[in-house]
Amino acid sequence: MDIISIAGLFLGLAAILVGQALEGGRLDSLLQFTAFLIVIGGTMGAVMLQSSLRVFLDGLSMVKWVFRPPSYMPQETLSLILSWSHLARRGGLLALEPMIDEQNDLFERRGLQLLVDGAEPEVLRDTLEMELHSHEVHRLEAAKIWLAAGGYSPTIGILGAVLGLIHVMENLTDPSKLGAGIAVAFVATIYGVGSANLIFLPISGKLRYHVARTMRMKEMFIEGIVAIANGENPRMIEAKLQGYLV
Repeated sequence: MDIISIAGLFLGLAAILVGQALEGGRLDSLLQFTAFLIVIGGTMGAVMLQSSLRVFLDGLSMVKWVFRPPSYMPQETLSLILSWSHLARRGGLLALEPMIDEQNDLFERRGLQLLVDGAEPEVLRDTLEMELHSHEVHRLEAAKIWLAAGGYSPTIGILGAVLGLIHVMENLTDPSKLGAGIAVAFVATIYGVGSANLIFLPISGKLRYHVARTMRMKEMFIEGIVAIANGENPRMIEAKLQGYLV
């Protein structure tokens, strides 16, 4: 569980709500379903329009990374590479074949299979780097739907404000309806700007951080596999990969 994400979200929302209360405002005045529907519905519609179905759904599924980050254990990856290196020096690359089915990560399984099959080091590197690049591009595109949401929501909030003011102008002769229209107008703006800067943009930044970190660990794996294919000494491999642990 990512404690700092939970604390940051709580602090951001609490600061606004407490500030509202200290200014003498009522907290329930910020709860406007109409404004919420306009801003969130409009923003999601705009994001869906610009995205493919796969990218949009993957972007939604990645939200869990904000609070429960993907596995990141570079030290374990290093230990795994070194154990394979020692095994390959003693029994050759074919000695690694029983290890293939033990790998839960598909990328690692594919890399080990290519190594056992005797792929040339450069071919091995090119194949894995191409797969890694494609995976990275897709993940970043998925993360960017939240960046897009952060760009659209303030504008949709202004649209909600204009709609609220139109409602006010249509009911100038009926003072009892003016309050609701004005409330929607201002709260829609708050929802648009607030959701962008407290939720959507931070989510995008955190997801891109996790994507970059995961890709770095995969790069370390590629370097280790290629080093084994080149027959490098395990100590040299360890020294080379230590740089990824910084």
